[in-house]
Amino acid sequence: MDNIIVIIGASVGATLIVVLIALGILKSRKKQKYKKLIENLDYQKNRLDTSPVGPELAKVESYVNNDKLEVLYNNWKERLNDIKATQIPKITDMLIEAEYSLSQKDYKSTMYKIAKLEMEIYKVRASSAFLLNEIKDITNSEERNRGSITKLKAKYRQLYEKFEETQNEFGEFKTVVAMQFENITKRFEDFEILMENNQYTEVPTILKAINDLLKHMEVVIDELPSIVLIAEKILPKKMEEIYAIYQKMVSAGYPLDYLNVEYNIDEAKKKIADILDRAQVLNLEDSLFDLKVLTEYFENLFTDFEKEKVIKSDYDDANKTLQTKLKKINILIKDIFEQMDDLKKMYSLSENDIKALYEVRSDLEKLNEDYHTLISHTSNHSFAYSKLTEEIETLVIRLSNIENKLDNTLNVIGNMHDDEMRARQQLSEVEDLLKNSQNQIRSFNLPVIPNRYYVELKEAKDAMKEIVKELDKKPITIETLNTRVDTARDLALKLYGKTKEMMKNAMFAEMAIVYGNRYRSSEKDLDRNLTYSEMLFSKGEYKKSLDLTINSLNKIEPGIYDKLLKLYGGKERMSE
Repeated sequence: MDNIIVIIGASVGATLIVVLIALGILKSRKKQKYKKLIENLDYQKNRLDTSPVGPELAKVESYVNNDKLEVLYNNWKERLNDIKATQIPKITDMLIEAEYSLSQKDYKSTMYKIAKLEMEIYKVRASSAFLLNEIKDITNSEERNRGSITKLKAKYRQLYEKFEETQNEFGEFKTVVAMQFENITKRFEDFEILMENNQYTEVPTILKAINDLLKHMEVVIDELPSIVLIAEKILPKKMEEIYAIYQKMVSAGYPLDYLNVEYNIDEAKKKIADILDRAQVLNLEDSLFDLKVLTEYFENLFTDFEKEKVIKSDYDDANKTLQTKLKKINILIKDIFEQMDDLKKMYSLSENDIKALYEVRSDLEKLNEDYHTLISHTSNHSFAYSKLTEEIETLVIRLSNIENKLDNTLNVIGNMHDDEMRARQQLSEVEDLLKNSQNQIRSFNLPVIPNRYYVELKEAKDAMKEIVKELDKKPITIETLNTRVDTARDLALKLYGKTKEMMKNAMFAEMAIVYGNRYRSSEKDLDRNLTYSEMLFSKGEYKKSLDLTINSLNKIEPGIYDKLLKLYGGKERMSE
């Protein structure tokens, strides 16, 4: 028992020793970590102390020969002194405090002071960098400004060479442009004076002024020749041509007031004069755009004139066509109403058909009035042909609608007449069918004709008589007539078909019986069936006789049906 207690005590002691050693290692590592951070911050502070701001400021001292630069220099010097005499020593004191806290193993305080140090160093470094950039803006200005002025001079030479090559295209404005180049040259001289006097603060202003002048001159060189060409030559000539064509077309009777040609020409002249006045001071804002708009407008006028000519031609053609059609339909309507009583007596016209004819006449009268109004407008040149064409197209559409409406009504009358003629023709065809059916019956000496055949023959003849009755009526009711014709035709065709079927069945049944006689002596069943078939044939049951004979023969001689077809030239077996 005592041994166990000793062992447990030894284990606990060993564990405590291990924990203490581990804690010691951790504290040692934490101390080393904070120490490295403080050393790094001390390094950054030393870099601030040795920044290039001082040497750069010393360069500026040699440039100071004017009040503005002197004010800048003094300001920069004060800010640099503040950094060196106040801000950096403050950082040094903060470093000492952080090291003391670390030596006292006050890690929480050490960490807090390290964070404040980082913020303070960042602020001083930013202030120092900003100050350095401001100073370098002066110390590097000569090189930078020389580079900028070199590019501007190259652009100036390029523009001036282009001007020299094309100065004849500038017309009366070449002197103004040349003077502007001289003005830019003076600005270059001003730049050299500023650089010579170390007035670097004024240089950006003169560089911007030169750049703006060159940009404007670039626009002048590119656009002014076109402005001179369009404003002094192209547009005046175009307006002169437009006015001449306008006067000629007006004299020829074209109504062109809607184009406002004379007013727009006067306004265009004022606009051109304004553009040329502003060009004297090289103010070209929107000038080329405005001239192009004017040019496009007068170009479109040529198109409008040609369009008006084409439209007049279209109007004349449409007028001639409308006049011709209107004359014809007026005559047609007059003839129809003169024969209205006869039409009513001849055919059973519906109230809607008669009403439609009166509506057509009313619409036509209104159309005639509107057409006469249009002709009066045309003769006094009140409207442009484009407007007149729209009006005449509307009249053409109205006339087309009237024609369609009239055609529909006339088609009813025409169809009635056609139906009457067709009924007379089909009456003749029905008569021929019935005669043909009776002739076929007579041509083959059948032993018996079924009673139902005579019944259907009588029905077909009665239906034919009904057609005759309808044709003799005045006025004719076409709907009833068509019904009678359809009925008679269907009955006649049905009778004709049955006649044909009966004749074929009878003829083929007779041939089959004759063919089967060769087997009667040897085939008792066949003999019995043929005897029954002959009995059916004599009673007029030709279809049954044919079926019985063919079925009986087929047992003795398979395929007999096809063979009989070949032998006797039959076409097909009639089916039920």
